[in-house]
Amino acid sequence: MKKTITALVCVLIALCPAFAASAKSGEAPSVSASAYALYCPQNGSMILSKNKDEHKKPASTTKLMTTLITLERSASCNETVTFTEKMTAEGSSMYLEYGDSLKLTDLAAGMMMCSGNDAANAAAIALSGSFEGFSRLMNSRAQSIGMRNTHFVTPSGLDDDDHYSCAEDMALLMAECLKNERMSALISQKSATVNFISPSNKHMTYTNHNRLLSMYPDCIGGKTGYTTAAGRCLVTAAKRDGLTLICVTLDDKNDWNDHISLYDYGFSVLACRGDSDFSADIPVMGGESDTLRVGSEGGELIVPREKLGDVRRTVRLDSFLFAPVNRGDIVGVIEYSLDGKILRRENIISLDSVEYKRRSKGLLEKIKELFNG
Repeated sequence: MKKTITALVCVLIALCPAFAASAKSGEAPSVSASAYALYCPQNGSMILSKNKDEHKKPASTTKLMTTLITLERSASCNETVTFTEKMTAEGSSMYLEYGDSLKLTDLAAGMMMCSGNDAANAAAIALSGSFEGFSRLMNSRAQSIGMRNTHFVTPSGLDDDDHYSCAEDMALLMAECLKNERMSALISQKSATVNFISPSNKHMTYTNHNRLLSMYPDCIGGKTGYTTAAGRCLVTAAKRDGLTLICVTLDDKNDWNDHISLYDYGFSVLACRGDSDFSADIPVMGGESDTLRVGSEGGELIVPREKLGDVRRTVRLDSFLFAPVNRGDIVGVIEYSLDGKILRRENIISLDSVEYKRRSKGLLEKIKELFNG
């Protein structure tokens, strides 16, 4: 008869490094933005916000969407773009000239480093043939992300009466950008060098406008934006001890300091409990092998920092298994709970296969088979 082992483990994780005095107090910071959001993409929680659903002009933070689409589609189309008069744009620029040829990925660098409106226009025309066509792409992608209060018109983010988003939606967009490896790598760079295809002797190095990469050690990327109508806009992400946070401020004259204050607060009230992979050797009855390695993928739990030491892990696993067992079979479960509430369940699976052991036949069985034959 099977015996069931139930292991109840209290997991203690060391606290993160000391925070600024304002963060230790646990008091929400004062933010000057007309709309903002402090968001945790790992558990989908909105930590702090103000007017998070209110329609606002996002200015050049729009280029997060334009760049994401550009990188997502660059591998499946002609990567070389030649700059034409149709792609001309006012405002911030990566200084493209008529006849310049470069890769779509270099246009992405121009958008994320120096906020090139010319780069955004060039990518939009190259991918869709028109600004209207690219607008449809942007809005379709926004819908797939769950951006319910957003409508894009211009690829650059230049003002249009029908071009708007909100703090919450821009946080969701940033979370989507972080899932794309090329995008997350690009926005974390402090500068990028573009080697033009034509003219071949043209090489430009662009500096990232996102000063938070230098001001805040935990910052892992972001995008700035500004127009007179929109005011200063900033979308950034930061990561500390496994915890990722996203901050969005729209129409904010003190955006750099506000992001720092919001991050310090967020990291003071939330913590990431990282689990090492669970594994064990389980006895197998009647198998070609006497034991089988089982395990789980592990994962992350986002919990209030003050509750970090109260997370409990319960392992439910039979004391032995019967052959045959196939690789990937579910053989147990792990539950993580806090204050009696289940936070996550994950399966324990077999990491290998064990075939049924066929016993050797005795002499009488062999003689019987011979006569039956």
